[in-house]
Amino acid sequence: MIQLQNVYKEYGGRPALVNINLSIGLGEFAFLVGPSGAGKSTLMRLLYREETPNRGTVMIGGINLTRLTNKQVPLLRRRLGIVFQDYKLLASKTVFENVAYILRALGVPENEVQRRVSSALCVVNLEDKSQDFPDELSGGEQQRVGIARAIVNGPPVLLADEPTGNLDPNTSLEIVQLLERISQRGTTVLISTHDQLIVNALRRRVISLSKGQIVSDVDSGLYELEAKS
Repeated sequence: MIQLQNVYKEYGGRPALVNINLSIGLGEFAFLVGPSGAGKSTLMRLLYREETPNRGTVMIGGINLTRLTNKQVPLLRRRLGIVFQDYKLLASKTVFENVAYILRALGVPENEVQRRVSSALCVVNLEDKSQDFPDELSGGEQQRVGIARAIVNGPPVLLADEPTGNLDPNTSLEIVQLLERISQRGTTVLISTHDQLIVNALRRRVISLSKGQIVSDVDSGLYELEAKS
């Protein structure tokens, strides 16, 4: 589902990613870990086409992202679920309206919007918050809205870039366990994180970056710092 082949990315002549080769299958759940500056955010931006590589190929679901025109990028992102650290909710819209936003932008019939949004809010256990506004929610609840928005269109791939960075440990674990359950429904989930406790608690696939290179890729792994101790 996700494939990177010989990917190289630099900024101002300084390499950010070097010779990245990676494959993540349909329905797979994986963590992308590494210290600050390792290249995690750069790799994630390549996957949702915020950036393009200097060399190499990035593919999602058979689509070569490096060949997309700028006009085609919005269509790609409609096929992806993206969860951000800072939630990126629309403050003036209710929970329901935030989740429904992409569907309405796509012209989905209103009865289908109602059905899909209700289903997504059920998955994240926020049915009773549908008419609340973001500032009435806790950080964990806001991130759950972000996840509902990411899955409402049934994307085959969900990318979560530091989704627990602003949350306390207990809430962080709940959020990642929710993403794990979504993966079990058949969605490919890749989580970029620096949270060692969560990675070590779940013992799933761990892809470790250091200085722009993949230094380990382990099924049922630990966060790289502890794995080396």
